[in-house]
Amino acid sequence: MTPRARRKAGSITATVTALVFFALTAFPVYWMVATSFKPDPDILRIDPKFVPWPATLAHFVDAIHKPYFWTYARNSLVVSAATVLLSLVVAFLAASAVARFRFRGRTLFLVSVIAVQMVPITALVIPMFIALRQVNMLNRLPGLIATYVALVLPFTVWTLRGFIQGIPVELEEAAMVDGYSRPQAFRRVLLPLIMPGLVATAIFAFIEAWNEFLLPLVLMQDQTRYTLTVWLVSFSTNRGTDFGGLMAASTLFTLPVVVFFLIVQRRVVSGLTAGAVKG
Repeated sequence: MTPRARRKAGSITATVTALVFFALTAFPVYWMVATSFKPDPDILRIDPKFVPWPATLAHFVDAIHKPYFWTYARNSLVVSAATVLLSLVVAFLAASAVARFRFRGRTLFLVSVIAVQMVPITALVIPMFIALRQVNMLNRLPGLIATYVALVLPFTVWTLRGFIQGIPVELEEAAMVDGYSRPQAFRRVLLPLIMPGLVATAIFAFIEAWNEFLLPLVLMQDQTRYTLTVWLVSFSTNRGTDFGGLMAASTLFTLPVVVFFLIVQRRVVSGLTAGAVKG
Protein backbone atom coordinates (compact mmCIF):
# COMPACT_ATOMS: atom_id res chain seq x y z
CA MET A 1 0.00 0.00 0.00
CA THR A 2 1.35 3.38 -1.01
CA PRO A 3 1.83 6.17 1.57
CA ARG A 4 -1.02 8.11 -0.03
CA ALA A 5 -3.34 5.11 0.24
CA ARG A 6 -2.34 4.59 3.88
CA ARG A 7 -3.08 8.23 4.67
CA LYS A 8 -6.46 7.96 2.96
CA ALA A 9 -7.30 4.75 4.83
CA GLY A 10 -6.25 6.34 8.12
CA SER A 11 -8.39 9.39 7.38
CA ILE A 12 -11.42 7.21 6.61
CA THR A 13 -10.88 5.19 9.78
CA ALA A 14 -10.61 8.33 11.89
CA THR A 15 -13.75 9.79 10.30
CA VAL A 16 -15.78 6.63 10.87
CA THR A 17 -14.56 6.41 14.47
CA ALA A 18 -15.50 10.04 15.10
CA LEU A 19 -18.96 9.50 13.58
CA VAL A 20 -19.57 6.41 15.72
CA PHE A 21 -18.45 8.26 18.85
CA PHE A 22 -20.68 11.22 17.97
CA ALA A 23 -23.68 8.93 17.40
CA LEU A 24 -23.18 7.19 20.75
CA THR A 25 -22.84 10.54 22.50
CA ALA A 26 -25.71 12.32 20.77
CA PHE A 27 -28.27 9.50 20.79
CA PRO A 28 -29.32 9.92 24.48
CA VAL A 29 -29.85 13.64 23.86
CA TYR A 30 -31.86 12.90 20.71
CA TRP A 31 -33.95 10.32 22.55
CA MET A 32 -34.70 12.81 25.32
CA VAL A 33 -35.84 15.48 22.85
CA ALA A 34 -37.77 12.98 20.71
CA THR A 35 -39.57 11.52 23.71
CA SER A 36 -40.65 14.97 24.83
CA PHE A 37 -42.63 15.35 21.57
CA LYS A 38 -44.24 11.87 21.62
CA PRO A 39 -47.80 11.20 22.78
CA ASP A 40 -48.06 9.00 25.87
CA PRO A 41 -48.96 5.78 23.96
CA ASP A 42 -45.82 6.13 21.80
CA ILE A 43 -43.59 6.60 24.84
CA LEU A 44 -44.63 3.36 26.55
CA ARG A 45 -44.96 1.12 23.47
CA ILE A 46 -42.87 -2.06 23.39
CA ASP A 47 -41.38 -1.45 19.94
CA PRO A 48 -39.57 1.90 20.13
CA LYS A 49 -40.64 4.69 17.83
CA PHE A 50 -37.55 6.67 16.86
CA VAL A 51 -39.31 9.49 15.02
CA PRO A 52 -41.81 11.49 17.12
CA TRP A 53 -44.68 11.58 14.64
CA PRO A 54 -47.38 12.64 15.17
CA ALA A 55 -45.71 15.17 17.50
CA THR A 56 -47.31 16.94 20.42
CA LEU A 57 -46.43 19.94 22.57
CA ALA A 58 -48.67 18.84 25.44
CA HIS A 59 -45.74 17.73 27.61
CA PHE A 60 -44.04 21.13 27.28
CA VAL A 61 -47.28 22.93 28.14
CA ASP A 62 -47.79 20.73 31.20
CA ALA A 63 -44.18 21.24 32.31
CA ILE A 64 -44.33 25.02 32.02
CA HIS A 65 -47.62 25.20 33.88
CA LYS A 66 -46.44 23.12 36.84
CA PRO A 67 -46.44 25.12 40.09
CA TYR A 68 -43.42 27.38 40.72
CA PHE A 69 -41.79 26.70 37.33
CA TRP A 70 -40.97 30.35 36.61
CA THR A 71 -39.87 30.91 40.20
CA TYR A 72 -37.48 27.98 40.00
CA ALA A 73 -36.20 29.15 36.59
CA ARG A 74 -35.50 32.62 38.00
CA ASN A 75 -33.73 31.16 41.02
CA SER A 76 -31.54 28.94 38.82
CA LEU A 77 -30.58 31.81 36.52
CA VAL A 78 -29.78 34.18 39.39
CA VAL A 79 -27.74 31.61 41.31
CA SER A 80 -25.84 30.36 38.24
CA ALA A 81 -25.05 33.85 36.89
CA ALA A 82 -23.88 35.10 40.28
CA THR A 83 -21.76 31.98 40.78
CA VAL A 84 -20.04 32.46 37.42
CA LEU A 85 -19.27 36.16 38.01
CA LEU A 86 -18.04 35.80 41.58
CA SER A 87 -15.99 32.66 40.94
CA LEU A 88 -14.29 34.20 37.89
CA VAL A 89 -13.32 37.38 39.75
CA VAL A 90 -11.99 35.58 42.83
CA ALA A 91 -10.33 32.77 40.86
CA PHE A 92 -8.67 35.18 38.42
CA LEU A 93 -7.12 37.23 41.21
CA ALA A 94 -6.05 34.14 43.16
CA ALA A 95 -4.63 32.39 40.10
CA SER A 96 -2.72 35.55 39.10
CA ALA A 97 -1.19 35.79 42.55
CA VAL A 98 -0.18 32.13 42.59
CA ALA A 99 1.22 32.20 39.05
CA ARG A 100 3.03 35.55 39.17
CA PHE A 101 4.25 35.92 42.77
CA ARG A 102 6.43 33.80 45.04
CA PHE A 103 5.30 33.75 48.66
CA ARG A 104 5.55 31.49 51.67
CA GLY A 105 2.91 28.76 51.69
CA ARG A 106 2.37 28.87 47.93
CA THR A 107 2.93 25.13 47.49
CA LEU A 108 0.71 24.34 50.46
CA PHE A 109 -2.02 26.49 48.95
CA LEU A 110 -1.87 24.61 45.65
CA VAL A 111 -1.93 21.24 47.41
CA SER A 112 -4.93 22.33 49.48
CA VAL A 113 -6.75 23.41 46.31
CA ILE A 114 -6.34 19.92 44.87
CA ALA A 115 -7.29 18.26 48.16
CA VAL A 116 -10.50 20.28 48.48
CA GLN A 117 -11.47 19.37 44.92
CA MET A 118 -11.23 15.66 45.83
CA VAL A 119 -13.72 15.91 48.71
CA PRO A 120 -17.17 14.59 47.67
CA ILE A 121 -20.03 17.03 47.91
CA THR A 122 -21.99 14.69 50.17
CA ALA A 123 -19.29 15.06 52.84
CA LEU A 124 -19.65 18.86 52.77
CA VAL A 125 -23.43 19.16 52.99
CA ILE A 126 -23.69 19.00 56.79
CA PRO A 127 -20.79 21.44 57.45
CA MET A 128 -22.26 23.86 54.91
CA PHE A 129 -25.70 23.55 56.50
CA ILE A 130 -24.32 24.31 59.97
CA ALA A 131 -22.17 27.21 58.71
CA LEU A 132 -25.07 28.86 56.87
CA ARG A 133 -27.36 28.42 59.86
CA GLN A 134 -24.85 30.11 62.16
CA VAL A 135 -24.62 33.20 59.93
CA ASN A 136 -28.39 33.26 59.31
CA MET A 137 -27.99 32.54 55.57
CA LEU A 138 -29.91 29.27 55.50
CA ASN A 139 -32.84 29.19 53.08
CA ARG A 140 -31.51 32.29 51.27
CA LEU A 141 -30.24 32.53 47.72
CA PRO A 142 -27.06 34.47 48.71
CA GLY A 143 -26.15 31.58 51.00
CA LEU A 144 -26.68 29.10 48.17
CA ILE A 145 -24.56 31.26 45.86
CA ALA A 146 -21.76 31.33 48.43
CA THR A 147 -21.75 27.53 48.67
CA TYR A 148 -21.68 27.20 44.88
CA VAL A 149 -18.76 29.62 44.63
CA ALA A 150 -16.87 27.65 47.27
CA LEU A 151 -17.65 24.48 45.34
CA VAL A 152 -16.26 25.64 41.97
CA LEU A 153 -13.36 27.81 43.18
CA PRO A 154 -10.74 25.03 43.53
CA PHE A 155 -11.14 23.94 39.92
CA THR A 156 -11.34 27.46 38.51
CA VAL A 157 -8.25 28.63 40.43
CA TRP A 158 -6.25 25.62 39.31
CA THR A 159 -7.36 25.94 35.67
CA LEU A 160 -6.71 29.69 35.41
CA ARG A 161 -3.32 29.26 37.05
CA GLY A 162 -2.30 26.98 34.19
CA PHE A 163 -3.47 29.51 31.60
CA ILE A 164 -1.67 32.41 33.28
CA GLN A 165 1.56 30.44 33.64
CA GLY A 166 1.46 29.82 29.89
CA ILE A 167 1.63 33.58 29.20
CA PRO A 168 5.20 34.96 29.32
CA VAL A 169 5.66 37.48 32.09
CA GLU A 170 7.90 39.43 29.69
CA LEU A 171 4.77 40.71 27.91
CA GLU A 172 3.63 42.49 31.06
CA GLU A 173 7.13 43.76 31.75
CA ALA A 174 7.41 45.14 28.21
CA ALA A 175 4.07 46.92 28.62
CA MET A 176 5.27 48.50 31.87
CA VAL A 177 8.50 49.58 30.16
CA ASP A 178 6.33 51.30 27.53
CA GLY A 179 4.65 53.33 30.27
CA TYR A 180 1.79 51.15 31.47
CA SER A 181 1.23 50.74 35.18
CA ARG A 182 0.89 47.22 36.57
CA PRO A 183 -2.94 47.41 36.66
CA GLN A 184 -2.97 48.72 33.07
CA ALA A 185 -0.66 45.93 31.90
CA PHE A 186 -2.79 43.48 33.81
CA ARG A 187 -5.95 44.70 32.10
CA ARG A 188 -4.67 45.37 28.57
CA VAL A 189 -2.18 42.53 28.13
CA LEU A 190 -2.88 39.67 30.51
CA LEU A 191 -6.67 39.85 30.55
CA PRO A 192 -7.23 39.53 26.75
CA LEU A 193 -4.73 36.67 26.52
CA ILE A 194 -6.39 34.81 29.40
CA MET A 195 -9.87 35.17 27.86
CA PRO A 196 -10.02 31.54 26.56
CA GLY A 197 -9.27 30.31 30.06
CA LEU A 198 -11.94 32.58 31.52
CA VAL A 199 -14.48 31.27 29.04
CA ALA A 200 -13.59 27.65 29.81
CA THR A 201 -13.89 28.16 33.55
CA ALA A 202 -17.10 30.15 33.09
CA ILE A 203 -18.66 27.26 31.21
CA PHE A 204 -17.60 24.84 33.94
CA ALA A 205 -18.88 27.09 36.73
CA PHE A 206 -22.21 27.65 34.99
CA ILE A 207 -22.80 23.94 34.34
CA GLU A 208 -21.77 23.04 37.88
CA ALA A 209 -24.15 25.59 39.41
CA TRP A 210 -26.97 24.88 36.96
CA ASN A 211 -26.89 21.08 37.48
CA GLU A 212 -26.42 20.99 41.26
CA PHE A 213 -29.26 19.14 42.98
CA LEU A 214 -28.26 18.13 46.50
CA LEU A 215 -27.35 21.57 47.88
CA PRO A 216 -30.57 23.42 46.99
CA LEU A 217 -32.61 20.45 48.20
CA VAL A 218 -30.93 20.47 51.62
CA LEU A 219 -30.08 24.14 52.16
CA MET A 220 -33.32 25.64 50.83
CA GLN A 221 -36.21 24.81 53.17
CA ASP A 222 -38.76 27.09 51.53
CA GLN A 223 -40.35 25.71 48.37
CA THR A 224 -40.06 29.06 46.61
CA ARG A 225 -36.24 28.97 47.00
CA TYR A 226 -35.72 25.74 45.05
CA THR A 227 -34.01 25.56 41.66
CA LEU A 228 -34.97 23.73 38.47
CA THR A 229 -33.04 20.60 39.43
CA VAL A 230 -35.41 20.07 42.35
CA TRP A 231 -38.34 20.84 40.04
CA LEU A 232 -37.36 17.93 37.81
CA VAL A 233 -37.89 15.49 40.67
CA SER A 234 -41.56 16.49 40.87
CA PHE A 235 -42.28 14.45 37.73
CA SER A 236 -41.64 11.24 39.69
CA THR A 237 -44.22 10.46 42.37
CA ASN A 238 -45.44 7.44 44.32
CA ARG A 239 -47.93 6.77 41.53
CA GLY A 240 -45.23 6.58 38.85
CA THR A 241 -43.16 8.76 36.55
CA ASP A 242 -44.49 11.13 33.93
CA PHE A 243 -41.89 10.25 31.30
CA GLY A 244 -43.21 12.67 28.69
CA GLY A 245 -43.26 15.57 31.13
CA LEU A 246 -39.87 14.61 32.53
CA MET A 247 -38.27 14.53 29.07
CA ALA A 248 -39.89 17.85 28.12
CA ALA A 249 -38.71 19.40 31.39
CA SER A 250 -35.21 18.01 30.84
CA THR A 251 -35.16 19.51 27.35
CA LEU A 252 -36.18 22.91 28.73
CA PHE A 253 -33.61 22.51 31.48
CA THR A 254 -30.83 21.89 28.94
CA LEU A 255 -31.58 24.89 26.72
CA PRO A 256 -29.98 27.62 28.92
CA VAL A 257 -26.70 25.69 29.05
CA VAL A 258 -26.66 25.37 25.25
CA VAL A 259 -27.50 29.05 24.81
CA PHE A 260 -24.82 30.10 27.30
CA PHE A 261 -22.21 28.00 25.50
CA LEU A 262 -23.18 29.43 22.10
CA ILE A 263 -22.84 32.96 23.49
CA VAL A 264 -19.41 32.56 25.10
CA GLN A 265 -17.74 30.11 22.72
CA ARG A 266 -16.96 32.94 20.28
CA ARG A 267 -14.79 34.53 22.94
CA VAL A 268 -12.51 31.49 22.91
CA VAL A 269 -11.26 32.37 19.41
CA SER A 270 -11.35 36.15 19.82
CA GLY A 271 -9.44 35.94 23.09
CA LEU A 272 -6.56 34.16 21.39
CA THR A 273 -5.81 37.19 19.22
CA ALA A 274 -7.16 40.13 21.25
CA GLY A 275 -3.98 40.46 23.27
CA ALA A 276 -1.50 39.68 20.53
CA VAL A 277 1.59 41.88 20.39
CA LYS A 278 3.17 42.79 17.08
CA GLY A 279 6.88 42.11 16.85
